[in-house]
Amino acid sequence: MEVVATYRKHGWELKAALLQSTTLDELLAKEPDLLKPIQIKDATLDALWFSRPSHNNRDAWELRLLAETQYALFETFEADETEEQREEMKLEMEAKLREYVGSS
Repeated sequence: MEVVATYRKHGWELKAALLQSTTLDELLAKEPDLLKPIQIKDATLDALWFSRPSHNNRDAWELRLLAETQYALFETFEADETEEQREEMKLEMEAKLREYVGSS
């Protein structure tokens, strides 16, 4: 989980994971406490959601693909955006990531 350690070093917090069942099993066997505080979604790819405060009272979110080829999607959210608006954008980012993986 070098990726998580690197992100934490730069102020990011692990918030959620999109994981294939085999990857989830491997992670739970190696690092059972790593995933306890976060939401885990069953997925056809492996990716992690990170968040940290950004400038101008915004929240930065990054969806990081766990693969040999490094790839991530980034978005900032205004303080006044609703949770529904944020969730809609995150779902769009997840769809873009699936599209990227499918076209690779």
